[in-house]
Amino acid sequence: MATDEPSLTRWSFLFGRKKLPEEPQESKPEDGSSSNKEEDASQVATNPSQEGNTRLTNGIREKPKKSMFPPFESAETRALAESLSRQAILDIIRGNPNVKWESIKGLENAKRLLKEAVVMPIKYPSYFNGLLSPWKGILLFGPPGTGKTMLAKAVATECNTTFFNISASSVVSKWRGDSEKLIRVLFDLARHHAPSTIFLDEIDAIISQRGGEGRSEHEASRRLKTELLIQMDGLQKTNELVFVLAATNLPWELDAAMLRRLEKRILVPLPDPEARRGMFEMLLPSQPGDEPLPHDVLVEKSEGYSGSDIRILCKEAAMQPLRRTLASLEDTEEIVPEDELPKVGPILPEDIDRALSNTRPSAHLHAHLYDKFNDDYGSQIIK
Repeated sequence: MATDEPSLTRWSFLFGRKKLPEEPQESKPEDGSSSNKEEDASQVATNPSQEGNTRLTNGIREKPKKSMFPPFESAETRALAESLSRQAILDIIRGNPNVKWESIKGLENAKRLLKEAVVMPIKYPSYFNGLLSPWKGILLFGPPGTGKTMLAKAVATECNTTFFNISASSVVSKWRGDSEKLIRVLFDLARHHAPSTIFLDEIDAIISQRGGEGRSEHEASRRLKTELLIQMDGLQKTNELVFVLAATNLPWELDAAMLRRLEKRILVPLPDPEARRGMFEMLLPSQPGDEPLPHDVLVEKSEGYSGSDIRILCKEAAMQPLRRTLASLEDTEEIVPEDELPKVGPILPEDIDRALSNTRPSAHLHAHLYDKFNDDYGSQIIK
């Protein structure tokens, strides 16, 4: 039987064994990851000759394409960056989410403040330096379903920035110490792809108030919050355009140190009558030849409804003629072929009344709390 030494595997130990000569291999990066792996993670092909090529879109100069990862100090940090980038399909949007300002009805004050804080520094960078340096942290707060996430997507669309859509699951790890490193890697990636926007949805789940009487806080949670505060403080000392855009329904639950770093705090209120009319006309347009829908009644009786509630109300109204069609089909014993199915009838005014009676607002009871928080901490527009 041959007495050759067993072949080496990743689990073999070289205690007292002479190291075998290695076969020549293709050159790879120092951290052991191949260039193909990086391309698969980023799904972005870059050409060094195109680094200086830029073009204008919506009056904003596009940034040149660059590699997915900056040069990290260690292979461990790069592995965390690759782990974070594997969620690129959901969490990192290169390009734009295709949400325009015009597609958001109402919220004129919030849109104006966002344009001043994010869009203008990218469009006219020569004006925003020194004391007028751009705001680094922006908080959108208001009742649920009022359009905070849509505003964040509109910012990414109009500014043509790399949009990092981050939730708690993106930066929280079960391994000790990895959560803080993921936060650091996230901000390193954002600086590398600047101008960029880090959108922290439901930020109260990540950085609620620390300590205090009657509060039980895990050590890992406290370290994560501390690292996030440190990284946001570091944004004030860099010239890279990295904006932290946060949204929450519970602004009073945020830590005071985070409120200081979120310099612009913008209320996203319940839609006013004009905004509600625009939503109803867009979701329930009057069809030619049909009886006109009572949009005035809808606007009057939908006081206190959020944008999400209005969409549910319109969906309920549109379901009424479909229910009548389905009921007539169920009464017939014969099977109707799909190409012979009857058309759904128009929405009648009585369908609107029935939808109003079946739909209730979900966020109007706490509207006064947001108004009080806005009076205490919010950013106002001086006309």
